[in-house]
Amino acid sequence: MKKTVTVLIAAATIAGSLVAVAPAAKADGGRIAAGVAGGLIGGALLGGAIAASRPAYAAPAPVYVEEPDCRWARERFWDDYAGVWRSRRVRVCD
Repeated sequence: MKKTVTVLIAAATIAGSLVAVAPAAKADGGRIAAGVAGGLIGGALLGGAIAASRPAYAAPAPVYVEEPDCRWARERFWDDYAGVWRSRRVRVCD
């Protein structure tokens, strides 16, 4: 993020200094087209530099975990509150 902010500040500083020093634009002789083309090329170069500074997303490698062999079994237990035998399903892993 710091790189992006630094690049943007540098670009704004350069653009501000060029605007302050640049003479008034005149359309004589078709020289305005050279200015437009230069601006487009400069913008493409600056945009490419900003885009290249950001890291590309890389998905993490898949991780396979071996889980133990488990099964569901019924278990009888004494319920002291009700005073009866009850059963419940529990997971049994070997």
